[in-house]
Amino acid sequence: MKFMKKLILAVLILVSAKTFAQTGTDNQSFGQKIMSKLEFGIKAGVNVSNFENFNLPTDPLIGFHAGASVAYKFTNNFMVQEDFLYSLQGAKLKGGVLGTQDVKLSYVQVPIVLKYRTNSGFYVEAGAQTGILLKEEIAGFNTTDQKVFKKIDAAAVGGIGFQSKMGLGIGARYAYGFTKAGNFPTSAAINNDFKNSTIQGSIFYTF
Repeated sequence: MKFMKKLILAVLILVSAKTFAQTGTDNQSFGQKIMSKLEFGIKAGVNVSNFENFNLPTDPLIGFHAGASVAYKFTNNFMVQEDFLYSLQGAKLKGGVLGTQDVKLSYVQVPIVLKYRTNSGFYVEAGAQTGILLKEEIAGFNTTDQKVFKKIDAAAVGGIGFQSKMGLGIGARYAYGFTKAGNFPTSAAINNDFKNSTIQGSIFYTF
């Protein structure tokens, strides 16, 4: 996908920039100081998502996420982190005319979290994220042009995890939407006053 290719290119550029700043002369001392406080990473994992407050029966949908991250370390333990993720989420609608129908929503998610990481590597994080809807599918049909779901999705996020000394880590994060996901008129049969709810399990590597 074009988005993933751009993401990989951005990671390579960041790695090159950090290496240059770390191996440069005294003229790059300011750059070295800034780069020493930055922590870049790549991550991928599984999503378990559903709709909250939906008035039809649903089951969780299994999806995935992948992307890159950058963190600025105020201290060795306290930092702010921003991720750039492709995230496939949604829900399984039950009892429809066609039986169980998968609702798949593809987002670019940008979470920003404050993170506290202990010297042993365990961490907690909390913040918010904004998502931009790229594509929507219902029962295998592309409904993006019909705009059944809102283009922008906002959520509160929180998580825990562990990062080893070599940079490899695992994490779990929960995102609860605080904006409506539906973009259609409310009716007696179905309403649009529901929100996204997603649990993410990730494997990541920082450098």
